[in-house]
Amino acid sequence: MKIILLQDVKSLGKKGEIVNVSDGYARNFILPKKLGTEANAANMNDLKLQKANADKVAQEQLEAAQKLAAALETKEVVIGMRSGEGGRAFGSVSSKEIASAAKSQCGLELDKKKIQLPEPIKALGTYEVGVKLHPKVTGTLKVKIVEEK
Repeated sequence: MKIILLQDVKSLGKKGEIVNVSDGYARNFILPKKLGTEANAANMNDLKLQKANADKVAQEQLEAAQKLAAALETKEVVIGMRSGEGGRAFGSVSSKEIASAAKSQCGLELDKKKIQLPEPIKALGTYEVGVKLHPKVTGTLKVKIVEEK
């Protein structure tokens, strides 16, 4: 019997796949637990429409991420810190501080988990920080650390 999976089923397949299973397995396990539906013409058409809609939504998200990445290229965030001798800052700048500064200065909603800092910034200067906006799109944001008076 051909089944369209509605959820991921371990050792059988992922959501949206069409798999061949025995009639008993389908009737006694897959269908009662609503893990899949029978692959008839109507259900196949619904699956095709859902996949087309999901592709369209994914493309829109990718385009929005690319626009945001282009906007990030022109932005600069300034963060003030107290510093000691040689431009060495007291403490460090974390991704959380960069995200809050970007929100207040540029109006950008950035998730602190998406900001890619290899290590916290501990000195004054200008840094290019990567921001992962989408699995395929990474933007860069300029962060300027200045001495606070």
